[in-house]
Amino acid sequence: MAQRTLSDDDQGKRVVNANGDRIGMISDVRGGTGYVDPDPGMAERIMSKLGWSDRDDDDYPLDESKIDAITGDEVRLKRDL
Repeated sequence: MAQRTLSDDDQGKRVVNANGDRIGMISDVRGGTGYVDPDPGMAERIMSKLGWSDRDDDDYPLDESKIDAITGDEVRLKRDL
């Protein structure tokens, strides 16, 4: 079974829809909730990869029920959203 629970290690991973289209990046994980930055800049991507939180008011919470799978480099959303 694929991982579906976000952890701090998932910061910086790209978020893709069921077709593999990129929709953002996990900018922060707090209390099991991931926050998606829909348009991360280069500095934001580097900060997230280093584990430095960069969540701001433009980031959206990602409910775990919407996650199909979490791999080594991406968070894939379910098809039926």
